Amino acid sequence: MAEGGEPDVFGRVEILAGDNLPHLRALPASHFRLVYIDPPFNTGKQQTRTQLATERVAEGGDRIGFGGHAYRTTVLGKRAYADAFDDYLAFLAPRLSEVPRLLSDDGSLFVHLDYREVHYAKLMLDEMFGRECFMNEIIWAYDYGARTKKRWSTKHDTILWYAMNPKDYVFNFEEMDRIPYMAPGLVGAEKAARGKTPTDVWWHTIVSPNGREKTGYPTQKPLGILRRIINVHSEPGDRVLDFFAGSGTTGEAAARLGRHATLIDSHPEALGVMRTRLAPFLQLAS
Repeated sequence: MAEGGEPDVFGRVEILAGDNLPHLRALPASHFRLVYIDPPFNTGKQQTRTQLATERVAEGGDRIGFGGHAYRTTVLGKRAYADAFDDYLAFLAPRLSEVPRLLSDDGSLFVHLDYREVHYAKLMLDEMFGRECFMNEIIWAYDYGARTKKRWSTKHDTILWYAMNPKDYVFNFEEMDRIPYMAPGLVGAEKAARGKTPTDVWWHTIVSPNGREKTGYPTQKPLGILRRIINVHSEPGDRVLDFFAGSGTTGEAAARLGRHATLIDSHPEALGVMRTRLAPFLQLAS
């Protein structure tokens, strides 16, 4: 393994442009060990992200940062897409119905949604896969952004995990990243130093607005979330599919962990971001 836990040989990434449904129908059967999707959440809004650049200046800045230094912020551009569907499940169902054919016999599907549609999607997935194939409801909790005074502020997403075979699936427990104990003094020095394994509630920050990971694409998900899923639920050399690929986080996480990824998206902004972000790993761009 290379320094930082990455493999000596990276995986390759294939990007397919256009409507994902025809692409899904053309992909070979049993081709993927893992499918992860982060489809539109049906917020009923235009999703927009502003991309900023910040530089330290001697004077004339628009804000004061660490150490009392002045900084100037420049708007580089905006990225947006519509996130509203008259019949969301009618849009999602034919695409998800292709997944059982595409997964290996011991493969898994992860569907990342929020409170608006996740309960309806679970009922649909229970019918497609069978309730016995539902393995986990994972809660990704974060603490960032505005808060409302009209209800409990929403600060979590839900990730549904389905296994093709609930008695035979990939789950590499030893590859699970460890997290700090909340009360390390109660468990002893050895356990505290090792850390604990995550549960089905994942506390993980969003992508920092000013961090190096940020691409500027709306709804970008953190590498840490995808690394955890891919590390535990696939093996090096496996193929991973994301057919709502967005900013390409699945592709980067997979490639850096030695897996091969197929990414599908129709949005020109997404395709542009992915081709730039994933250039070192690209096998084919179309």
